[in-house]
Amino acid sequence: MRKLIGVPTAFLGTAFGSAHADWTLNMTQGVTQTSQSVYDLHMIIFWVCCAIGVVVFGAMIYSMIYHRKSRGAAAAQFHESTTMELMWTVVPIVILVSMAIPATSTLLAMEDTSDADMTIKVTGVQWKWKYDYVDGEGAGISFLSSLHPEHNAARLLGSGVDVAQFGDEYLRDVDNPLVIPTGKKVRFLLTAADVIHAWWVPDLGWKKDAIPGFVNEAWTQVDEPGVYRGQCAELCGKDHGFMPIVVVAKAPEEYATWVAEQQGAAVDAVASVAREWDQEELVARGEQVYASSCAACHQLNGLGVAPAFPAIAGSAIATGDTAAHIDLVLNGKAGTAMAAYRDILNDADLAAVLTYQRNTWGNAAGIIQPAAVQAAR
Repeated sequence: MRKLIGVPTAFLGTAFGSAHADWTLNMTQGVTQTSQSVYDLHMIIFWVCCAIGVVVFGAMIYSMIYHRKSRGAAAAQFHESTTMELMWTVVPIVILVSMAIPATSTLLAMEDTSDADMTIKVTGVQWKWKYDYVDGEGAGISFLSSLHPEHNAARLLGSGVDVAQFGDEYLRDVDNPLVIPTGKKVRFLLTAADVIHAWWVPDLGWKKDAIPGFVNEAWTQVDEPGVYRGQCAELCGKDHGFMPIVVVAKAPEEYATWVAEQQGAAVDAVASVAREWDQEELVARGEQVYASSCAACHQLNGLGVAPAFPAIAGSAIATGDTAAHIDLVLNGKAGTAMAAYRDILNDADLAAVLTYQRNTWGNAAGIIQPAAVQAAR
């Protein structure tokens, strides 16, 4: 990112000292044509505002110094000036129109999602993102992206983890980043499963709300490989601050390799439904799923935060009828904060997290196989 240059930077550097030398004062220049257009537009209008300020305040300061009463100045006696009225009407109109033309052109380009090479559906879910590759290379890939488990554990009160080890990426890393190919126009369909979220990666040059029951569109094209970070930009609940976004742009050949790996994992997921799992492997996998999908509400110790987020440890649901437990996690519960996970987690992950809940924190209620979850859908 560039820093604001010239007099404002020099003044701020003098006023606040070297401790604030790394403050970013200007907009992110970004890595896409859209972000560059927005940045250029911002800088044009910034300098127009600076010029207006110099003219207006310069005239005021000059008048106060050289036309003050102590110098014997007397106010002119006139009631109207056609020339002045034309000037202060025409000049602002010319300025506004000259700024509106490039601004409109940029806005129209930002909204043009036509001729995209691929489409990705982005769904905001408290407090994670779900990515579905709708078409193009990688069609059918689907996964959740949550705050990285190590960061999630470190942020908890009393964790004792030294967060300095994460550097500038603390709370800005995820377990499964969104991966896109370079040099391709990627269309995004943005929505939400619960409350309003906002998908924002500054380097891409735009931000879009993700609204339940509504689909917004946006697009990007990244030409250079890299990792670009953002976050949810709409207050969406207690863990809003722990909902980062990571976009990884890969060269086409590397992207193709990633797609093959993901498709192989999807085949394995389908095969996992047909086989019998033992309790140990279900619990091990369930612990990971629980940390990324459940702990934000029910806590890592399973004690919850009453009354909104009930405890799982010793609960009637987690120690009772398996069908009721599966139904609750699959379909959620109306009128509560319990979300439906049928479209968020696959059968193996659901079976694993259910088994983990039923066999942790003193619970001992048996295991649930992926086939049972599949049958309950």
